[in-house]
Amino acid sequence: MSRPVPAWWAERSPREQRLLLVMLALVALVAAWLLVIRPLSDALDAAQRRHGEAVIALAQARARAATTRPLDGGRAATAPLPIENLIRRTSAEAGFANARIAAQGPARATFALDAARAPAFFAWLRTIERRGILVESLRMRANSDRTVAVEAAFRARPTR
Repeated sequence: MSRPVPAWWAERSPREQRLLLVMLALVALVAAWLLVIRPLSDALDAAQRRHGEAVIALAQARARAATTRPLDGGRAATAPLPIENLIRRTSAEAGFANARIAAQGPARATFALDAARAPAFFAWLRTIERRGILVESLRMRANSDRTVAVEAAFRARPTR
């Protein structure tokens, strides 16, 4: 199997051999361009675009947070206990019927959701914060279908 290639190569004239070597070098350059450089360039462009979108989203979120601060001098609502019921009711009203909610005592609860649109989730989060429930921890992962998976822990706002 390996004998025909050297024999075929030896039958070529030196000029043909040089031309074939140049052709193979050009094929290798084109293959490197198509298989390595273009995908890396596309990935870099996509990362820069996502970074720009994230910077804009962060600025918008900070602007919204600044406008939604309580204007009543810091007096905030306190949630009725147990907070699990309030979280369950408001999440169902917001369209998160498949949320998994577990009570961790009367003033604490955990929340898990496999798929939600991020704007809808943050609007719901703002609603329950206005009702006196604080977010202790929040973990979100992006899903492939432009939704997020959420795991959160909530607690009732302490009375003053």
